[in-house]
Order: sequence, then C-alpha cells, then structure tokens
Amino acid sequence: QAQLVESGGGLVQAGDSLRLSCTASRRFFSIYAMGWFRQVPGKEREFVAAIDWTAGDTYYADSLKGRFTISSDNARNTVYLQMNSLKPEDTAVYNCAVRTYRSGSFYSLNAYNYWGQGTQVTVSS
Repeated sequence: QAQLVESGGGLVQAGDSLRLSCTASRRFFSIYAMGWFRQVPGKEREFVAAIDWTAGDTYYADSLKGRFTISSDNARNTVYLQMNSLKPEDTAVYNCAVRTYRSGSFYSLNAYNYWGQGTQVTVSS
C-alpha cells in the first residue's frame, strides 16, 4: 500500500526554524508533484507549498513566500519543508500529499490523491 510518512514537527518558539520531511513509499510508481498543506482545528486545510517532481518548479502560498522553502530528494522519494522565522500563527497540523496525475492546480488540495497522517507544529510566543 502506498504510504506517506511525515516527520520533523514539534514545539518551538517564535522565530525558530523547523524542517519537515515526508517520504513516499516505493509503491508510488509515478509522482507528478508533492505538496504540503496545513490545518488548524475549526478551519479549512490550506495550501502551503508544492513541488513539480520532474521539473522541480516550486509553488508557495503568497503569505509564506520568503519564510518557507520546499525541496525534494527524488532518489529518496522525499520532500522537505524548511520553515524559518516561525510565528504562532504557523501552528497547525502539517500534511504532505502526493498527486500522481497532471490535471488540476498545484494549489488545490483536491488535486492530490494521497495524504500523510500529518505532523503537529506548535509555535509558542
């Protein structure tokens, strides 16, 4: 069964950095893109960043540009999210996602067909 395993979340102070990792199992025969989303209880899941697996093009939520960086290690089927200058409002469960087909927007959660369980990021003030 195809799986995504996230790691790297935790409790940090405002201004700190964290790096999240997400590894896709080898059962994913084709990856078109991987992305990160986040969700706060009571709110909708929101797009954070995505990377085109072949071209390496990256996409970010406008509000996070400059602080968050997505990268990938294709040989390891792993995507990373480097988060700098963290703020309390970044507190959320962060999920990685895979899309195995081309159609749809990189920014839309509906375009992703596999999801990880999520990792909690808590930023204290």
